[in-house]
Amino acid sequence: MKTTLLRLLAILWVMFHAASAQGENIVHQATGQTIYVPVYSHIYGGLRSRPLDLTATLSIRNTDMTEPLNLTSVAYYDSDGKLVKTYLKKEQPLGPLATTHFIVEESDTSGGSGAKFVVQWKSTKPITPPVVECVMITIQSGLGISFVSAGRVLSETRP
Repeated sequence: MKTTLLRLLAILWVMFHAASAQGENIVHQATGQTIYVPVYSHIYGGLRSRPLDLTATLSIRNTDMTEPLNLTSVAYYDSDGKLVKTYLKKEQPLGPLATTHFIVEESDTSGGSGAKFVVQWKSTKPITPPVVECVMITIQSGLGISFVSAGRVLSETRP
């Protein structure tokens, strides 16, 4: 009973802070950013804290309604900060309101529990910055777990 109550309180805390953070959203424009996105390729749970592997989908959404952006780098790093994989060989354009994604398969445990993406983009004109998130999910033994990790801007170029 106590564990269930603590879980419910934790869920309510997360929901409250997510809703209040959205209210603080200030619209601005930029011509480029470097974005850090936490990835949980596995999480620990159960009595023995066994790792539960997850599929991670990095989603990049151009929020500008009229202008494209160019993805210049999508890199995946492990828990120690070592580069595991580079997803782009050349710049990739992303049109107005377009979305692209990159997947780390459930069987790929190379990133560890502290994996992360670092995404870089640029544009020729000032635009509203993209939404960059990672969705982690698994379904095992009839149990489904999913959650989202939001990107955090490390640096930005403004007009």
